[in-house]
Parts: sequence; structure tokens; C-alpha cells
Amino acid sequence: MATSAPDENYFSKTVNENDKLEWVPFSLTLVEYPQGDIIGKFLAFISLAPFGIGSGFLTLILFRRDLHTITFFSGTILCEMLNYFLKHAIQETRPMARNVVYNEYGMPSSHAQFMWFFATYVIYFVFIRLHHMNNNTIMENVSKILIISSSTLAAVLVCISRVYLQYHTITQVICGAFVGALFATVWFSLTYLVFTPLFPRIVTWKISEFLLLRDTTLIPNVLWFEYTNTRQEVRARSRKLVSMKSQ
Repeated sequence: MATSAPDENYFSKTVNENDKLEWVPFSLTLVEYPQGDIIGKFLAFISLAPFGIGSGFLTLILFRRDLHTITFFSGTILCEMLNYFLKHAIQETRPMARNVVYNEYGMPSSHAQFMWFFATYVIYFVFIRLHHMNNNTIMENVSKILIISSSTLAAVLVCISRVYLQYHTITQVICGAFVGALFATVWFSLTYLVFTPLFPRIVTWKISEFLLLRDTTLIPNVLWFEYTNTRQEVRARSRKLVSMKSQ
């Protein structure tokens, strides 16, 4: 059976329609750097840190179902919504150093705001929450220093990357960092003083039991708690299994 030849008019019509379309990049994950610039490539990679942190949040929420983690992540979402509102209220364009016309506003920097919200919240959490729970051993103090220093370093590097790669001006990055740190202060205060006392009541709700939500606020070291309880449960089940086989 012979097949009909392709309709040339159809292909020409499709090409003409594609020429009229305006294609725009998905700038949320698009990062450009100067070709051959090793520092620029490294900073471009670092500027993707907010997406890695967001993925980590979703993973923790999915597998741990902890109310504080959910509250922390909710704060990052609200921080991004605040950034969107500020950008469209101020309407300051991004720098034109690379002769690129951006479709988004630049004031304040969303990357800087996100990272400094995260870093500031982590600092408050370590100094206030963990200070009253742990025994301040050498290993715990070292881990606190590593957590704070790594979070702060990541925030600083992301800010540097946004200026170095010419996506933002220094003023836009500084304003983003200030807004993020300020919002983190407000959100941590609400979480610590208002939300956390409600967690024991929230976990008793039917919807919380259905979703397996839990409150680990009063547990100093969740990893150690889960590790020891898992070992005890495995040993108990192993002894029970051996006794059943011996009967």
C-alpha cells in the first residue's frame, strides 16, 4: 500500500508558526557563566543551593513527617512569596552588564533572600533550641560550629555568585540578604513562641494521625533516639523469632 507524500504546505505552515513564537528560558534553574571561567562555573553551581535545600526539605517532610520541619519549610515558602511581592512592588530591573533583557525584576535578590533566611533560621535554632537540650559535649559543640559555619558560608557564596555572574547588583543582593534574615527572625520567633507549644495538640488530631505527623521537639538528639530504639526493636523481634523457631 503506497503512502501519501508529506504535505509541504503543512510543514511550511508549522515553520512559520514556530518563527512567530517567542521562546523564553525557564530562568528558575537557568544559570549562565563565562565560558572557560572556572570560578564562574563553581559559583554557578553554588547558586543552585536553594534548589538542593528545597529538595532536602521535601525529602525530610516525606520520610520524617516532623511538624517543625514542615513549619520551617512553610517559612521558606512564605519568604519566597514575600520576595515575589517586593520585586513587583519595587520593579527594579536587573543589571544590563551582559546586554541581556531579563523578564524578571531584580530587587531584592531571591537567591540571597532564601539563603539568608535559611542560614539565619539555622543559627537561631542551634543557639536557642539546641542550647537548652544537649549536654554541650565537645562533639556536639563541634557539630554546632560546623552547621552554623557551613550554612553561613553557603549563603555568602550564593550572594557572591549572583553579583559575579551579573544577575544582580550588590544593592539587590544586600537587600535580599537583609529581608531574608529579618523574615527568619520573625518566623523563628513565631515558631518558637507560638507554633511549637501547639505541636503536642496538633499531633493528636485525626488528620495528623492519618498523615503520620509527629512532634520531636522534646527529643534532644533525634538521630540517636531513632538509632537506639531501632536497635532495641530489632533485638526484641530477633529474640522473639528465635524463641518461636525453638518451640
